[in-house]
Amino acid sequence: MSVNTPLHALAQAIWSEAPADEAPAITRHPAFAVYRNTVLKGCADALQANYPAVARLVGDDWFQSAATLYARAHPPVDGRLVLYGADFADFLARMEATHQLPYLAPVARLDRMWTLSHVAADAPPALPQHITSLPAEALATLKLAPHPAAQWAWFDGIPARTLWCSNRSDAHPEADPQSAGDLVWHGEGALLTRPALQVQWAPASLGSICFLDACAQGAPLLDAAQAASEAEPGLDLAQLMAQLLDAGALQVPN
Repeated sequence: MSVNTPLHALAQAIWSEAPADEAPAITRHPAFAVYRNTVLKGCADALQANYPAVARLVGDDWFQSAATLYARAHPPVDGRLVLYGADFADFLARMEATHQLPYLAPVARLDRMWTLSHVAADAPPALPQHITSLPAEALATLKLAPHPAAQWAWFDGIPARTLWCSNRSDAHPEADPQSAGDLVWHGEGALLTRPALQVQWAPASLGSICFLDACAQGAPLLDAAQAASEAEPGLDLAQLMAQLLDAGALQVPN
């Protein structure tokens, strides 16, 4: 059902560039342009707060321009602006101006992963004793789910995690930001978790990413381990489990 109220018309006028003869009368008031610019600036500032590594890489002016374009096309649908910009990484990937910056969308994805880890629900993490206390015959069919705060991704051919880490002021505040030209280009994985209510991150191998993917899809432990080994032959599965448990990346099994 179409909604056509003065408030709806005002919202439409803020987010669209309707021809003057089709826009509500209020948009012709001198104060309206100031109001619209203030709203757009607020959205752009929220995006910059949510994507600090991207902003640090491209600079404030470039980021604000891109963020304003995004805001016009994607108005907030949630009052919690910390969640604003869910598909900003995809938006950047589609921009013609970023075609020479293939690392920018992956870095944006990592910024988003940080936010999702930060706001995720609490849950008790799995501990080594939860696994070692089970009889051997139960391990093969055990299903481990990723912790709600765990975020992981593999970036094929792009050192996205290294670039992201060096451009997050809360990651290495003492380090100078790195440019893409300073890096050796190869694939990297990242794992973000939130033990002790603080987001932490670590490198992740392709095998560990595949293991977590399988766990997220409900695969039993034996199948998840097989997927990890196929992706990364020679992977030490015992060490992988120890690393994931230590990072708080898994939930207590049911």
